[in-house]
Amino acid sequence: MAVTRVSFVVVAVAAALIFAIFLPATYAQASGPAPAPTSDGTSIDQGIAYVLMLVALVLTYLIHAADFY
Repeated sequence: MAVTRVSFVVVAVAAALIFAIFLPATYAQASGPAPAPTSDGTSIDQGIAYVLMLVALVLTYLIHAADFY
């Protein structure tokens, strides 16, 4: 019984090793070149505007909160 258990473990480990080595190769695909960036800078400008508005909101809150103390 111990021999069959050991042989089962050896077969299971060997099968797992084979799948781990050869399974990723079945999904391999040749990829083309990456597309060129299409951003013209408007999304970056909008992100900067949102950050500046958030900073202005925090500063306004801090200035008005200081009036209460």
